[in-house]
Amino acid sequence: MKIFYFTATGNNLYVAKSFEAEYYSIPKLLKENNLNFEDDKIGIVFPVYHSGVPKIVEEFLDKAKLKSNYFFGIATYGMYAGASTIHLLKIGERNGIKFSYVNELIMVDNYIPGFDMDKQIKTQSKKNIEANLNKIIEDVTSNKIYLKKHFKVSEIVRSLNEKLYDPNFDKKFIVDDSCISCKICEKVCPVNNITVATKPKFNGNCQHCLACIQNCPKKAIKLKNQKSDSRFINENVTLKEIIDSNN
Repeated sequence: MKIFYFTATGNNLYVAKSFEAEYYSIPKLLKENNLNFEDDKIGIVFPVYHSGVPKIVEEFLDKAKLKSNYFFGIATYGMYAGASTIHLLKIGERNGIKFSYVNELIMVDNYIPGFDMDKQIKTQSKKNIEANLNKIIEDVTSNKIYLKKHFKVSEIVRSLNEKLYDPNFDKKFIVDDSCISCKICEKVCPVNNITVATKPKFNGNCQHCLACIQNCPKKAIKLKNQKSDSRFINENVTLKEIIDSNN
C-alpha cells in the first residue's frame, strides 16, 4: 500500500502514518518530478481547501501516473468538508483513476482567518479522531467500497469558492519584529514561495496552507484578519517531519 499526502501542520501526515503503508509527500514528489507509482492499494490524503481538493494535490493527480486496483481518498476537515468527494472523483475521472473508497475525517481546523485555534484545540477530544480514523483504516484494509455522498449544493459552493480564490493572498501576511530569521517558514512552504534574508519574503505563489504561520516559533508571521494568536501543530508529528515533507 502506498499513500500520498499533503500536510501543513501535521494532520494529514499523522493520518498517512497511521496506516501500515509506505507514505510519500506530494510537494516533495512534485519537486523531484517523481510521479510514477504502482501498488495493490493507493491512497490520497489531503486537507479540504475552499470546499474541495487543494490545488497542489490536484496538480499531482493531473501529472502522476498511478496504477492500482484499489484507490482511496481521505479528506480531513475542521467544520465543513464541502464537495471534496465530488471534486476528487472528477479529478480522478479525467486522469483514469477510479476511486473505490472516499471518506472524510474531522480534525482540528487550522485555518486561522476563520477559526480560533484555542477553541479548536479544546474541541479536539469531542471529534473522536482516533475512533473515526481507525474505522477508516479498517474499511480500507478490508477493501470496502464506499464513496461519501454530498448534496449538490456543496458543489455549487465549491465552484463559487474556486472563483473567489485569491491569487494575491501573499499580501495578507504581516511579519513583525519578533522574527529571528530562522527560515522555518521557508523550509515548511510546500511550493518554495518564501525566501528569507532578514525577514520572510512572499513570492506570489501561496497555496493558502498557512504552514509558515502555524510553524513559526516566534509567532512573528500573522494574517491581517486572523482569529487567533495561538498556533497549532498536530501533537503526533514533529516540526522536523513537516519540514522534511515540504522542503
